[in-house]
Amino acid sequence: MATHKQAFFLLFSLLFITLCKSSQGAGIAIYWGQSGDEGSLANTCATGNYQYVNIAFLSSFGSGKTPVLNLAGHCNPSANGCTGLSTDIKACQARGIKVLLSIGGSARNYSLSSANDAKQVAKYLWNNYLGGRSNSRPLGDAVLDGIDFDIEAGSGHWDELARSLKGFSKQKKVYLAAAPQCPFPDAHLDAAIKTGLFDYVWVQFYNNPPCQYAGNANNLLRAWKTWTTVQAKQVFLGLPAAAAAAPSGGFIRANVLKSQVLPSIKRSPKYGGVMLWNKKFDNGYSSAIKGSV
Repeated sequence: MATHKQAFFLLFSLLFITLCKSSQGAGIAIYWGQSGDEGSLANTCATGNYQYVNIAFLSSFGSGKTPVLNLAGHCNPSANGCTGLSTDIKACQARGIKVLLSIGGSARNYSLSSANDAKQVAKYLWNNYLGGRSNSRPLGDAVLDGIDFDIEAGSGHWDELARSLKGFSKQKKVYLAAAPQCPFPDAHLDAAIKTGLFDYVWVQFYNNPPCQYAGNANNLLRAWKTWTTVQAKQVFLGLPAAAAAAPSGGFIRANVLKSQVLPSIKRSPKYGGVMLWNKKFDNGYSSAIKGSV
């Protein structure tokens, strides 16, 4: 009798764990930092809508350039004016939100000239934003959870940057994210993603007519199926939070997303959730979809 009870308890436990896993993990990622009127980082996290926040952008780095953090109208890092964000970052993390630094963006003043250059940039990121030490940490003493690669230009060696950053995980876990364009494979991040080191790949299904939503989801769903074959732990559907956020299209109304897109893409075991560009434009969109993500 005891054996049967033990077997039943084991089966129940496994079922419970499976249900818990299926109800967790999926979430919404948001980009913050490119508009002074989007609200504070602390208030962004306090909405309860996001599980991941990308602070954007470290817009200049590599090839001998002095790294430059650009947070639009929020603060001036060159005058040491962004260290106060440390309190906000810690508040976000206390809510269980992962906060990453996004490097790159559309400014395109970045590149990696060699594998050694990539290692030096990784060392800089570790010491100034992650678990290392520096006397000039732009965001104060808060330790970010990882680095997001929003690489839209620049020469290669992004794979070496990923390897070098992950190497620091021996000291403290470093999460890696990538934001490739939806045409597959991505022109800049393909080699990096193929390392299999990325925890999150939030694919930009906007400003890319061949694979974005355009009256129907056919092209998007075909591209999504391809992207779920990449060597990454989780793949996210990247969308604009409003039509104005993506001049070249890709916006999907919340009711359409919930009825025509999410039911299909959530079937993938690699589905991680939805990424939104960006906080300035998210005026109710994340609230409307979070119950379905």
